[in-house]
Amino acid sequence: MRAAAYPGTFDPVTNGHIDIIRRASKQFDEVIVGVLHNSQKTPLFSTEERVNILKEVTKDISNVRVCSFEGLSVDFVRTCGAQVFIRGLRAITDFEYELQMAQTNRIMAPDIDTMFLITSLEYAYLSSTTVREVAMLGGDVSKFVPSFVAEEMRKKYGF
Repeated sequence: MRAAAYPGTFDPVTNGHIDIIRRASKQFDEVIVGVLHNSQKTPLFSTEERVNILKEVTKDISNVRVCSFEGLSVDFVRTCGAQVFIRGLRAITDFEYELQMAQTNRIMAPDIDTMFLITSLEYAYLSSTTVREVAMLGGDVSKFVPSFVAEEMRKKYGF
């Protein structure tokens, strides 16, 4: 079975993330979405909330599994039994960072490849940071995230 892992913080998961997950799910038998627990950051949603949100918004994709992890992404991918990292690219600036990470991961785990998926044009501008900022200021994020996520964000921000 060919499995791929898509690690990230997903705080919150955006339509761009979902696009990458859907497209990867067509290329692999299983896609494991790994939600990073980083104790050095203060996310909007807890790790458990992000896992539950991702499970909800990917429930219609039968070959997607969602779980949390701590530590190095390369260790997560190896633990999952995946052979490939999935990474989404929006712009050249993403490529520079992601290339460094892919090369570092390749040295640490030569048996694991990285597959870059170019974000669909309609999501090329979109980031979780931007979505959080819009929501925090009371803006409508329904065009940027699945409706379930927009509702969870409204609850979080109290409006």
